[in-house]
Amino acid sequence: QVQLVESGGGLVQAGGSLRLSCAASGRTFGTYAMGWFRQAPGKEREFVADINWSAGSTFYANSVKGRFTISRDTVKNTVYLQMNSLKPADPADYYCALSIRLRAGRYEYDYWGPGTQVTVSS
Repeated sequence: QVQLVESGGGLVQAGGSLRLSCAASGRTFGTYAMGWFRQAPGKEREFVADINWSAGSTFYANSVKGRFTISRDTVKNTVYLQMNSLKPADPADYYCALSIRLRAGRYEYDYWGPGTQVTVSS
């Protein structure tokens, strides 16, 4: 089993920054990738960014490209999401997820953290 715990959420003014962290523990051997997703009230969960665990290659949703940066520390089994220039559209519960397999060439996320809330004040 894998356990994921996010931290770093909170209240920030529009234009400000936050850094989210997600620590993975348990059976993390064989991790393909880790990703960040978010869900705002009344909306579906959406992809934010992911990172290939071995290569470090990254992929971003268009809505956050250029503002958010995903990174990882393979020694600490931790993934980060640096969020800059936060906008009123960014508030949501942010979830990290871990993939240990591929499905149709895409990361399949089987493990999820409980989430951390991000609020942006205008």
